[in-house]
Order: sequence, then C-alpha cells, then structure tokens
Amino acid sequence: MSQIESGGPLLQVTNLSKHFPISQGWLRKKLQLKAVDEVDLQIDAGKTLGLVGESGCGKSTLGRTILRLQQPTAGEVHISGQNIRELDRPGLKKARRNMQIIFHDPYASLSPRRTVGQIIREPLDLHRVGAAAERRERVADLLHTVGMRSNALNRYPHEFSGGQRQRIGIARALALDPQFIVADEPVSALDVSVQSQVLNLLAELKEERGITFLFISHDLAVIQHVSDEIAVMYLGRIIEQAPVMQLYQSPRHPYTKALLSAIPAPDPRSKSKRIVLQGEVPSALSPPSGCVFRNRCPLATELCANSKPELEIETVSDEGAHKVACHYPGS
Repeated sequence: MSQIESGGPLLQVTNLSKHFPISQGWLRKKLQLKAVDEVDLQIDAGKTLGLVGESGCGKSTLGRTILRLQQPTAGEVHISGQNIRELDRPGLKKARRNMQIIFHDPYASLSPRRTVGQIIREPLDLHRVGAAAERRERVADLLHTVGMRSNALNRYPHEFSGGQRQRIGIARALALDPQFIVADEPVSALDVSVQSQVLNLLAELKEERGITFLFISHDLAVIQHVSDEIAVMYLGRIIEQAPVMQLYQSPRHPYTKALLSAIPAPDPRSKSKRIVLQGEVPSALSPPSGCVFRNRCPLATELCANSKPELEIETVSDEGAHKVACHYPGS
C-alpha cells in the first residue's frame, strides 16, 4: 500500500541538503555553499504548501532539488511513496510524468524557436503518449484549459504577453497530468493586473484536478492567498511551518514576525509597528554556528550560538501542527 493510499503525505522530504563546492581565493580554498541544509518537509495530497523567504535563502534550489533537476547532496525525497533519489535515469524519466515545474520567468522558459503547439506537445512526444492525432487534440484541450484560443498553436512565444506566456508554461506542465507541481515564483515577473488571473487559474486547477503544489514566492500576500500551509525559509533551513491563518495570526519565530510586519496595511491610517531587522543576511558559505538567524535576532543568547534549534512541533490545532525552530518561540 502506498503512502497516499494509507493517508500519508504525497511529498515527504527528509534531511534534504544541497551543497555547492566553491573555490575561493588565490589558494583556491575549497568551501561548501549550503544552499539547502537539512530540510524536512511534507505536503498532503491536493494541498498547497507556500514556501516564503528572502531572495537567496534557497527556495528555488529546494524546489529544483526535490524534482532532481539538481542532484541532492544528502537526504531523501518521496513522491507518491517513491524514493526519487534512488531512481536511475529510465526510472527518473518515468517518474517525471508525475512531477513538473512552472518556471519563474515566462520569457526565458519558452524556446523562441518553437511554436506554442510544439512547446506544449514536447512532454507528450518525449513520453510517447498517444498517437499524433491524439497529441494534437490534447494540446488544443490544454490551451483551452489555461484560457487561450486554439489559434495560438502555430504562433511563437514572442507574439504573446508575459501573462499569456506563463499560461503556456502552465499548459506544458499539465501535459502529462502530474500529481505534484513546483510553482517557482510563477507570478513575480507579471504585472499586478495579470497576477490575479494566473493565481485564480492555479487555484482552479488544484480544485478540479487535485494537484499538489509547492508554491514558492517572496510575496507574503500571494502566499496567503494560495496556500493551505506555509513554510518560512532562512539561509537554507526551514525555521517555521504552520497552517496559513495560524501562522499569520500567531507567528512564533522572530524572523517570521519581522516578515509579516513588513506587509503593507490596507488602511494607511493603521499604526501597525514595523519590525526592522539589524545586520545583513550571512553568507551561505559560512553560516553562523547554532541558530542561523542569531546574528540578526534581538532575542539571541549564548544558547543560540552553541545549539542549533530543530524544527519541532510546538502546538497542534484542528488545522494542523505549528512547527518552529527557535529556542525562545513566541518571545
């Protein structure tokens, strides 16, 4: 019996790390850039986990490592009960039918030399799904699903706007009916007026097809709108994870509190207090000992320097567990 059949999560990430070897200085000193460091994560089938954090914290690297677009340094990834890291090349190709990605930049992710029809049909061709006529019909159906007309089939990406290009990228990701999709900042490159249309499209696909999403963004308003649960990332580590309303109403980690305080208030007369963090984000080449946030945290003590806090369940409600990696949560 698979994890899904037994009620387990569709995605289970355990102790996942991605380190990049770096040579520094005229002596070519060997260092390790810890882009993703010992991450534990799970997403239930049909749910959306929003992954949020500052630029450079490792969000996109985590998404790509989960899909094995980048090889993990350590850890395990199970999707639908299957250990993705153990698969050989043929096995990984077969597994890719079940997991796809929507890329951040709709201008760079589509080949300018291929028509829209060729771009969307490519996954079907690679996996030899159906006959030629069936593939053409499938591509037309996918365009209709993402709100585009069939006359787009023989046109090229440069003929479309950014929002339309992202719809084409979404259609390509849907071609093989995946259960799991990594949406890597899919609306951050779009105009605000177009963002809501694409977000509503993704919400409809989740509802109609039961797709499980890892939705990566640095926009807290977008994350709140699309997510069932939110994970906060800082310097390669998950430092807090909770159901969406629980995290927004009762953040427990000092970094999460600072992020939420930066959200603009709808009412300009609001007197909400902004938490301004001191110092710079440390380099992933030499992260602080103990808690990675301690050099910017107003609560940091000697314990924070000497002991690394683990992501542990602090409270459990009807919505789910609230996890935090902090020696002084809620202080």
